[in-house]
Amino acid sequence: MKPNHYPRRINLVVICVYLLIAFVLHAQETGFVPSRGVKNFYRTFGAMGQPILIINGGPGMNSNGFAEMAQKLSAGGTHRTIIYDQRGTGKSVLTSLDTSTITMQLMVDDIETLRKHFGFEKWTILGHSFGGVLGAYYATLHPDRIDKLIFSSSGGINLDFLNYVGARINSRLTQQERDSLAYWSARIDAGDTSHHARLQRGMALAPAYVFEKKYVPVIAERLTQGNSIINGLVFENLRAIRFDCTERLRRFQRPTLIIQGKEDIIKVETAEYAHKILPNSRLVLLEKCAHYGWLDKEAEYFAAVRQFLRDE
Repeated sequence: MKPNHYPRRINLVVICVYLLIAFVLHAQETGFVPSRGVKNFYRTFGAMGQPILIINGGPGMNSNGFAEMAQKLSAGGTHRTIIYDQRGTGKSVLTSLDTSTITMQLMVDDIETLRKHFGFEKWTILGHSFGGVLGAYYATLHPDRIDKLIFSSSGGINLDFLNYVGARINSRLTQQERDSLAYWSARIDAGDTSHHARLQRGMALAPAYVFEKKYVPVIAERLTQGNSIINGLVFENLRAIRFDCTERLRRFQRPTLIIQGKEDIIKVETAEYAHKILPNSRLVLLEKCAHYGWLDKEAEYFAAVRQFLRDE
């Protein structure tokens, strides 16, 4: 009597199917998209589902710190997430950094070029911190290309946050941390741009951004990536264009989620103002949470975002 090999074959088929599904759900793609003098580097997570563009904060930082968020939001196969290095950061290299290469209009153009590259009719925009500022500007110029909009600890829809954010950061640091921040900032300004100097400055500054201090090293490392030239040029341009999306966003009808911590360096009033202006918005404020909701309150943050994405 010959042994029956069919069960083993069936098991192999089942395993192969599961592996294929796992690959599809977690597939990553990287590439470059030319746009107005720069080749923007991007990464995607998940090969199926509704697209979400995640715009990281800064300005002047790459997208590396947002890969984990992108992976989590793509899990389950319902969404395909995209992160990208904003012009001049990370692998999106610019040969010169000046007022002609770093503007909000160019940064919006980069986003539109990415959308056209992927062939999306509409997509969800998730902007964190400065990414929310850029997302708001994109929403005023291309409202018909947005399915849903998420402001995560966003700087807001105008420049009011500049009137208080520096003082709020200082108020969340101890005197020792403020002294250390001043010392290492002076060292860097004097020409010490070593990773050690930048990390020590980050360690002094990071406590302002998180409620749970165990995350200070993570944020400190993130802060080492900042490009002060790009940062300055972006804020120079924001002032030059008198950035204020209020009137145009009054007419923005797409569903919008505004989410941030109650202990954020961004005032709750900034989130409440955006909520008041945007007619189809909901506001979620997280307890014992600062600027990085997915760190301080991971479960609550992702539950709120996923619920918003599921809702019609």
